[in-house]
Amino acid sequence: MRKKQPKIIVVMPAYNAAETLEKTIADLPKGLADEIILVDDVSKDKTVEIAKKLGLTIFTHKKNRGYGGNQKTCYQKALKKKAEIIIMLHPDYQYDSSLTNELIKPILEGRFQIMFGSRIRKRKEALEGGMPWYKYFLNRFLTPIENIILGVNFSEHLSGFRAYKKEVLEKLPFDNFSDDFVFDQQFMISAIAAGFEVGETPVPVRYFSESSSIRFLKGGKFLWQTFWTLFLFILFKAGIYKNKIFEFRK
Repeated sequence: MRKKQPKIIVVMPAYNAAETLEKTIADLPKGLADEIILVDDVSKDKTVEIAKKLGLTIFTHKKNRGYGGNQKTCYQKALKKKAEIIIMLHPDYQYDSSLTNELIKPILEGRFQIMFGSRIRKRKEALEGGMPWYKYFLNRFLTPIENIILGVNFSEHLSGFRAYKKEVLEKLPFDNFSDDFVFDQQFMISAIAAGFEVGETPVPVRYFSESSSIRFLKGGKFLWQTFWTLFLFILFKAGIYKNKIFEFRK
């Protein structure tokens, strides 16, 4: 008797994704997801109209909540719909959604509870793929520091193409995380502190004018917030102080 396939839901935190949403959906492997949820963060373009045309499940914010705030809604809705594997995919066509099967395969096989797509293999490939030079060097600067502090050996820590088992979202206090871009960092650092196994798979770099990314000035704030989160991780592991991002649910 064949094992029943777990319920898979793709969540898409969207803001002004009208130009790229349809291409992103078109690349998703057919029949992979039981449902695709798009949460619109008060877009000023036709993101919602296009999502309706594509038959997505749509939720809209009444006011802009930011990147992290959008993800919080995504995960809350996915859990309410009894998702067993949740895939977070940006609708800006930056990540190759045709590789989603490769992303979730290790989770289906029980080897990892979290997977992310790594875009960093060679400097030439990353820069020729359109990754801004400052984002590439921020990535290369931050990655070895995070690896040492967290006790891991990832090729990058800034990818937004991720997949989780439901147990990850049920345990992590993601409602306590920032509504800003540092949400992803807090999520992964908290997950590692909770003992979840994290894996990565290579994905090509694909940046262009329609793709969203952290701008140069915001990158400084993001960097400071990331180092602060790493400091909180050190305090938590040492048993000195337990910040709210490590208040794991039972």
